[in-house]
Amino acid sequence: MAIVKAIYLSVKKRDYRGWVLPIAFILLWSIASTFDWVNPKLIPTPYAVLETAWQQLFVGDFFTGAGASLLRNVSGFFIGGLSGIALGVLLGVSRWAERLFGPSFNALRQVSLFAWLPLISSWFGYGNDAKILFIALSAFYPVALNTFEGVRSISLNQLEVAKVYGFNRWQLITRLILPAASPQILVGLQLSLVFAWLATIGSELLLANWGIGLGNVVIRGREAFNVPLIIFGMFIIGLVGATLNRFAQRAERYLLRWRDNAD
Repeated sequence: MAIVKAIYLSVKKRDYRGWVLPIAFILLWSIASTFDWVNPKLIPTPYAVLETAWQQLFVGDFFTGAGASLLRNVSGFFIGGLSGIALGVLLGVSRWAERLFGPSFNALRQVSLFAWLPLISSWFGYGNDAKILFIALSAFYPVALNTFEGVRSISLNQLEVAKVYGFNRWQLITRLILPAASPQILVGLQLSLVFAWLATIGSELLLANWGIGLGNVVIRGREAFNVPLIIFGMFIIGLVGATLNRFAQRAERYLLRWRDNAD
């Protein structure tokens, strides 16, 4: 009885209102397909999509492509994230660095990310390195901006306390600046994770002459005019993106749990 009660309380606490719209959409989609309200070649039945999903998950090389996409995403995210934190801290702690690098940084971030693709492909071709570089560039700007804002939000009183304790430059960065700016840094990392995943799929769609990935699933569906395969690819891309965002939110709450303890 205790287990049943625990499950009941867990279900009761959850808010299922977010499921109303997807379920209603699937029902409407099923009804429209059943009564031939739509062209089945353009809008296939949910069963056709499920059948294609089964074939891809258990027959094709789906997991190899998914692994390749995730590896590119993680690689680019870490490169861009670490670079963004480094530049954001540098611009935040040094007025000289801000005056030297700030104008160029602000000018370059106005360039649309996808406008970099022709230049990147000219330098690195259509291979994995080009895709990772594009993903890293997409992840770089949100982290750099939020890190800069976080560092600049540190109060003078906190800096005075650090001087009283005789912090050297390294201690100032590791014991004051990074912990104090961590909420803003984590916001930037969460945003960059979203942008990195969008860039992962975008690079696979636009630099599609080499390699495998989830973006190639959609491309195969388009080339074969296999709409169920396209829908399946879109669903998986959205599911992975939502999972990454959920992971980022939980990681942020865990890493910032010290704020609740401090309160």
